[in-house]
Amino acid sequence: MSNGRKTLVEEGTQFKGSLSSDCPIEVKGRVEGDLTAPALTVSPSGAVHGKVKVGEMKSQGELAGEFDADLVQLSGTVKDNTVIRAKSLEVKLTPANGKMQVIFGECELEVGSEQPAKDQTKDNKTPEKPPSARPPAEAAPPPETNGSPSVRPPP
Repeated sequence: MSNGRKTLVEEGTQFKGSLSSDCPIEVKGRVEGDLTAPALTVSPSGAVHGKVKVGEMKSQGELAGEFDADLVQLSGTVKDNTVIRAKSLEVKLTPANGKMQVIFGECELEVGSEQPAKDQTKDNKTPEKPPSARPPAEAAPPPETNGSPSVRPPP
């Protein structure tokens, strides 16, 4: 980011392939493919479709594919089957022509680094706990069924 350098994909330009830069990338046109940079800015006229790995991403344009970033700021369109992984996700709604919207297609958002680990831990513990918890639960119904005989199994 030093000296104000940036890689620019100008409006009306279409780029297909792998794009890697050691300075921020600004997309006003269209990029299809792999993109790696310290930062990515997608303007309202811009579109990025592919696999992206950046430190910081700000998008007012169109996103599709798989995006990995530390900080993500969205205020554009996210297409179907898009995956966004971020440590921090901010959705900004700014009025354009009197209306505010962010459009999400069918997509997957992963925010933070601990969430997937917790989900896996729960999945692993859930099958183990109910079987071990059920024998005490089976012993517990007789006191509870005193008020409702219909719950009691037939002799």
